[in-house]
Amino acid sequence: MTDPSVADSKHVRSDAVPAAFAGPDTRPAPSNLDESDFVTVREDQDLRRGLHQRHIGLIAIAGAIGTGLFLGLGGSIQTAGPLGALLGYATVGLIVCAVQFALGEVTALLPVTGSFVRHAEVLVDPALGFAIGYNLVYGNCLSIPTEITAICVLFQYWTDLNSSLWIMVFIVLTVIVGLSFIGIYGEVEFWFALLKIVFIIFLILLGLVIDLGGVPGTSRIGFRYWNNPGPFVEYIASGSWGRFLAYWAVMSNAVFSFAGVESIAMAAAETRNPRVAVPNACKRVFVRVATFYILAVLIVGMLVPSDDPRLDDESGTAAQSPFVIAASAAGLRGVPSVVNGIVITSAWSSSNQALLSGTRVLYGLALKKQAPAIFLRTTPWGAPYVCVLFFSAFMFLSFMSLSDGALTVFWWLVDLTACGVLISWITVLLNHWRLIRAMKKQGLSLSRLPWHSKFTEYSTPAALVICVVILFTAGFPVFTTGNWSASSFVSSYLDIPLVITAYVAWKVYKRTSIVDLSEIPLEEALERAVGDVELEKEHPLWRRLVGILWD
Repeated sequence: MTDPSVADSKHVRSDAVPAAFAGPDTRPAPSNLDESDFVTVREDQDLRRGLHQRHIGLIAIAGAIGTGLFLGLGGSIQTAGPLGALLGYATVGLIVCAVQFALGEVTALLPVTGSFVRHAEVLVDPALGFAIGYNLVYGNCLSIPTEITAICVLFQYWTDLNSSLWIMVFIVLTVIVGLSFIGIYGEVEFWFALLKIVFIIFLILLGLVIDLGGVPGTSRIGFRYWNNPGPFVEYIASGSWGRFLAYWAVMSNAVFSFAGVESIAMAAAETRNPRVAVPNACKRVFVRVATFYILAVLIVGMLVPSDDPRLDDESGTAAQSPFVIAASAAGLRGVPSVVNGIVITSAWSSSNQALLSGTRVLYGLALKKQAPAIFLRTTPWGAPYVCVLFFSAFMFLSFMSLSDGALTVFWWLVDLTACGVLISWITVLLNHWRLIRAMKKQGLSLSRLPWHSKFTEYSTPAALVICVVILFTAGFPVFTTGNWSASSFVSSYLDIPLVITAYVAWKVYKRTSIVDLSEIPLEEALERAVGDVELEKEHPLWRRLVGILWD
């Protein structure tokens, strides 16, 4: 069942990774690596490598632009004001840049499917890999119905048809893509990513035109709403403390908006020349964040006042989207529907990405005998169909939106998902921090890494501390007077005890230990990496400039 391209390409051979990840070709892996030496060989046999450079580059952008930006931004502006929301998204944007750089450095050295889950096994503790693996399975089980619920919210803007119709349609479409050849998924995400790029650029330009009075019959807005009602909104408390709490309150929304960027390396072993392709996509994230998110948040803050009652529309439809509000106010009747349609495709694209990430992690867990062997079954074209069917069952959680406000369910799932995303980011940063420490302890120069930036030696520990603080304070409103909510508390913090329980349980069951920095097989990994990098082709200047935004 092995893809012929596997045999022909030196960049996807099973010996292109350390012994801890490779098949039984050189030496047995240490006992505390939990049989992960079996993974790559089986993946080469069962899975197909259908992702190319253009796929992985666009998937990175597809992961960075999701429904959180479109549905969550209005609530952030209302909670923190235009400047508070801008600072909140900028803070999380810098964290995302640190996470992507850390992920790129580790993946360039260890390009394996499962990404930071398997990195954690070798760099930190096999029990952590087990816990984070199931955390990702759990998180993606929730992410998919979150996106489908968002689709229901968006369709309510157009029609009163029962939401169950749209739920079933998009469940079927998502399952079809999940069961298809990986190359088909790559093509779907490629074109949806292009659509997202064109759309967000269109919204930014349209917002500037509206703000500067370029639409006939509308006056120039400028920074009017920054003066009245003001750049900040007080939240819970008053004065400077209240403005700070408002800024901090948008963190969960911002984290959810960026959810998915860490999944770029999940299919590293299913990507040609991953030591170059994955870091290339990771290192461009800063420009993408600055262009697509920060500008979008800035423009929306200029177009819609934070006290606009439409941002708190209780109908729970896309009418409360700040982009729709701004276009409607300018008399552009067709724009709201275009916005709605594009965001629906964005939501479906995000659900496809969550399904790919979740199925690959679950398949990897089954390979290591940490999940039932039935999840190893694949189609003749390499799709892990039992894993897909497992996630399909959880898609029906989106029917919860029929018995309650769809937007209420959406926000429950946002909180649950944001907590899991933060834990994943913490793992990525911890892996990289351990790699840097291990390199120094073993007397290895950091310049020997296939890809390294001096910036990451400082950004990783700083981002790690901030992520931990956000994780434990994201649900702070429930602890203030008169704001207790059992559902909010559970959705904000449920994931933390789940991960700790999984970690402790596997640690006790397998008697694993934290890997000693001196025992991590870095020398062998570095030697293998030297001969396993295909140099990039020299492209014209115009193409390199365009490649800053997409590959």
